[in-house]
Amino acid sequence: MKAKVFVSLKPDVLDPQGKVVMQTLNNLGYNSVRQVRVSKMIEIELDTADREAARVELERAADKVLANPNTETFRIELED
Repeated sequence: MKAKVFVSLKPDVLDPQGKVVMQTLNNLGYNSVRQVRVSKMIEIELDTADREAARVELERAADKVLANPNTETFRIELED
């Protein structure tokens, strides 16, 4: 089974990388861009067909390793 874990900064956390991307886009003429938030997507392949067990394992991994619970949130998508 494959999974994608999307990790994003919490809304109240400043995103300096997003600000640089936004400024660069504006400098290149993309003047309608007003805000950019940079996130990451992690692809994981699991050796299980049990969706619930996979979700539990990924939530533990995301909470302990993949995302910083103080500043980030995560979302998991499972694929068959």
